[in-house]
Amino acid sequence: MIYRWPTPLHEGRLVRRYERFVAEIELGGRVVRAHCVNPGRMEGMIVPGARVWVSEAPGRHLPWTWELIELDGRLVGANTVLPNRLVGEVLARKLLPGLDDATAIHPERVFGRGHRVDFLLERPSGPHYVEVKNCHLVYPDGCGYFPDSVSERATAHVEALTRLVKKGLAATVLFTLQRDDPTALRPSAVHDPRFALAMRAAVKAGLTTRAVRLIPTLEGVVFGGEVPVHVERYEVAPSRAWSTALDETSGWQRKDGRWAGRSLK
Repeated sequence: MIYRWPTPLHEGRLVRRYERFVAEIELGGRVVRAHCVNPGRMEGMIVPGARVWVSEAPGRHLPWTWELIELDGRLVGANTVLPNRLVGEVLARKLLPGLDDATAIHPERVFGRGHRVDFLLERPSGPHYVEVKNCHLVYPDGCGYFPDSVSERATAHVEALTRLVKKGLAATVLFTLQRDDPTALRPSAVHDPRFALAMRAAVKAGLTTRAVRLIPTLEGVVFGGEVPVHVERYEVAPSRAWSTALDETSGWQRKDGRWAGRSLK
């Protein structure tokens, strides 16, 4: 286990997600407001009545944080900030071959024209830039898909790293999958064609892509090893149909009662 929850998680039931960063959760016979640490549409995760687990943050405006959800009997991580901490632990424990020779690990380093990378590793071969991207979405083909909506920020990160590798520097995009079932990862050409294109161009230029499973449990998170990343073109019709089927369990409710972040059209 690479991470243990600092305090025991509390089980509840999801009521709704609204205004993007707030979730209402039935907890111990009352409805509480929890921080939803996920800016994306959370495709397939907004399932009213689903079992969820929250951590407590006393003294904060939103005193709870949504950490996990149970989907089809499987725990899935809902907190997109946690993966950076977990990757830091994976790197420190030297669990990734090829990156296990780092003599120093520096989080959150600025490079280029105002870009920030999640980790800068000092290796005998020279500096190595590592950008972390979190994925929760797995389709019936067993692949994880990132992102689940247009992410201009993610594309900008990849393009900036591409410029680095073209200069001869080493860089990796490391995808984290907060669940136990994915067999591979694909950049999603359905949700963000530009990101998928940028990933193909980056790999051609020399960028390394890797993906790891970070398996959540009620006690903590277990390192689940690597799965391959497939950046080549693929037939998008099946994944488009799968996405459409999950539209009603995606996005967030606005103050005016309407929904945002649902349809990709």
